[in-house]
Amino acid sequence: MQVDAERLQCDLETNAQFGSVAVDDGHARTVLTGTDADERARDYFVRRLRDAEMDVRIDAVGNIVGRWVPETADSDSKAVATGSHLDSVPEGGIFDGPLGVYASLEAVRAMQDANLPVRRPIEVVCFTEEEGQRFGVGALGSAVATESLSIDEAHTLTDEHGTTLETALDSIDFLGDGRIRPEEWDSWLELHIEQDTRLEAENTSIGVVTAITGIARCAVSIVGEANHAGTTSMAERTDALAAASTVVNEVETAAIQLTEKDAPTAVATVGSLNVSPNAPNVVPGRVDFTVDIRDVSHESMLELIDHVRASLNRVEAERTVETSFSLPRHRKPRGMSERCRRAVHETATEAEISATDLHSGAAHDTMRLEPFTDVGLLFAPSQDGISHNPLEWTDWGDCADSAEVLAGSLFRLSNG
Repeated sequence: MQVDAERLQCDLETNAQFGSVAVDDGHARTVLTGTDADERARDYFVRRLRDAEMDVRIDAVGNIVGRWVPETADSDSKAVATGSHLDSVPEGGIFDGPLGVYASLEAVRAMQDANLPVRRPIEVVCFTEEEGQRFGVGALGSAVATESLSIDEAHTLTDEHGTTLETALDSIDFLGDGRIRPEEWDSWLELHIEQDTRLEAENTSIGVVTAITGIARCAVSIVGEANHAGTTSMAERTDALAAASTVVNEVETAAIQLTEKDAPTAVATVGSLNVSPNAPNVVPGRVDFTVDIRDVSHESMLELIDHVRASLNRVEAERTVETSFSLPRHRKPRGMSERCRRAVHETATEAEISATDLHSGAAHDTMRLEPFTDVGLLFAPSQDGISHNPLEWTDWGDCADSAEVLAGSLFRLSNG
């Protein structure tokens, strides 16, 4: 079974034109849910599904499913599903998401061209709003599919201008009905670019993901007293930013020590920080910030969360500030199915394409699907590890190799 590398490249290059943004270097696109660029990307994808003689349906949040039932398949059996997303971050690259969508379609076409005896239906899926850039919920389409977000809740989400998701999807004629049901799938595979340099550093073509990192998002507030920067002595200050700086440093130190001990993949990041009143001649009176904690070990995540709380308690006692802590987002790590991982490894070995195990430090739709069916995630190399950036690049040969491994893995799963 051979994929058509030129056909895959043509689809990806065509998709890159939708929402394209002129940049000095690289290739950029901005595709936000419900926009003209999104409509054009979706329309082209649907046409390509139908060109491959697949039945197409749209669910209530715009998730697109192309279904192929080979003559050799039992139409009533559970489908093997595959796919990714077509939306992007502002001025994002051309591979993050679309590679997984079009490699999945190419996998079906390769099986059709080879006239293989596929025993199960194959479904190619494009999920809505994976990036969460317009309506604020990452992996929105798969959240509705797995009922962690209801259709009604999703429909009433609004963008910064007050436009609802329902209105936006209706305006581009991609407001369907019902929901995708991953619990009815036999299995699921997603192909994605790595967004890191591990494969490139090892000169390896395929990453077989063992687990997707958990994510804990801590929301922290520290309240001191705003006062004049010139007339308030150092001894009289209750500086909220100085207290916050102590917490930030202690969180970083705790994460470093944890990685050196027994959790090498743990990370903690303070990436958003708001200072009030944020004036050059005023002692900061309040700081609100986030701590993003991730690891494939839930125990190490909990340990870092405890470090944040302990650090806040210390600065309260030592600096007489008031602190608050909440955990608005807490997703446990998700392990990938041994069955799906085995299918990928066996396919890569047979095709003489190098593969290695690794973890995913980024979230993907696959994470939401894990409790409902057997899931697998495979990576293609990213040049210099760059992603969400016009310089994001995966060589066309790597795109073809990863699509070939995806195709063989889907065939294995469908006949296993």
